[in-house]
Amino acid sequence: MSEDTGRRNLRMPNDDEMFAVVTRHDGGNHVRVQCEDGESRMGRIPGRMKYRTWIEEGDVVLVDPWDWQDSKADIEWRYDNQDAEQLREEGHID
Repeated sequence: MSEDTGRRNLRMPNDDEMFAVVTRHDGGNHVRVQCEDGESRMGRIPGRMKYRTWIEEGDVVLVDPWDWQDSKADIEWRYDNQDAEQLREEGHID
């Protein structure tokens, strides 16, 4: 976090990744996400996040759509409320 502005350096999308918002929890390790490209995808929560990071409806996440099946994506990162608000203020997400 920078001292003067209160801004935090947030994890930003890589080449294949994009921002998304969780719209529904489908149980287990699956959620429905609305991606920034307008597509609704089935998001898979990987094992490394499953028990450490609680993902709920309305959360802003970073997803990596599958190359071979565009209707699915892996959840790569979850932003907390403060980070999501910063992304909105900076114009990265709506």
